Amino acid sequence: MLARIPLPLRVALIWLLVAISTGVLVPLLLLCSLLKGLLPVKGLRRVLDAWILALAESWIAGNSWMMDHMTTLRVHYREDAALDAQGHYLVLSNHQSWVDILVLQKVFNRRIPFMRFFLKQELIWVPMLGLAWWALDFPFMRRHSKSQLQKRPELAGQDIAATRRACEKFLGKPVSIMIFPEGTRFTPAKHALQQSPYTHLLKPKSGGMAYALDAMGRGLQAVLDVTLHYPNGTPSLADLIADRVGQVTVAVRLRDIPETLRGGDYENDRAFRVQFQIWMNGLWQDKQTVLDTLGSV
Repeated sequence: MLARIPLPLRVALIWLLVAISTGVLVPLLLLCSLLKGLLPVKGLRRVLDAWILALAESWIAGNSWMMDHMTTLRVHYREDAALDAQGHYLVLSNHQSWVDILVLQKVFNRRIPFMRFFLKQELIWVPMLGLAWWALDFPFMRRHSKSQLQKRPELAGQDIAATRRACEKFLGKPVSIMIFPEGTRFTPAKHALQQSPYTHLLKPKSGGMAYALDAMGRGLQAVLDVTLHYPNGTPSLADLIADRVGQVTVAVRLRDIPETLRGGDYENDRAFRVQFQIWMNGLWQDKQTVLDTLGSV
């Protein structure tokens, strides 16, 4: 019904509702985050963690409600496995648009554990956002550059060791870690520059996946392999708000994590690195097949 409101009025209403939900929920989230940092009492922190998570999921639910009722967007969802809100997932997806994140949040909110991303350690100092990411238990990672390691070889291995310690809090707890292996959004220019062998995909960067698996250890039990397809072309956030997206297909496949890919040294063990890259290239070839099939429907 709301989708029948004239578009200019509907766009204004969407912005108003986003502003209201953000203005109400984000300050509450930041307040709980501040209390969590200032009051290191385990019992209180558990209560605050539950509140913080509920606020974040409520904000996502509000965005999803607007997508359902104030746009004509239709999400076609295909999955080959039942999802578990108490699961331990590594979620990987192709990446075409900033709309991807909103679509993934809409599809998976409260169906799997709250999705988190690995963030660079420096981002913890971003005003307000850094505090919120920390309170929501986003894992922060520190990566020394190759030039730094050449000057100070003793730093080798310290990055992953520090990240492992930071991820110990997830052991035995439901968790979902989100990764876009392409590392950036797909564009024809980037595709041509890479000379990617995949028609609709950039080359996957295996290093990020290997780093996540190594850091999380046994905290991750399966891969949720997600393929996103926009039949009407890659949309922008402006297209979503202006109701120009139309439809999106979200194909989900549950995959096991091969035991041979756990605990290896991606940086220094060439045989392991080649094995990991072969596995990732296989995932990407399957993803290309899915996109070819969806594009022909």
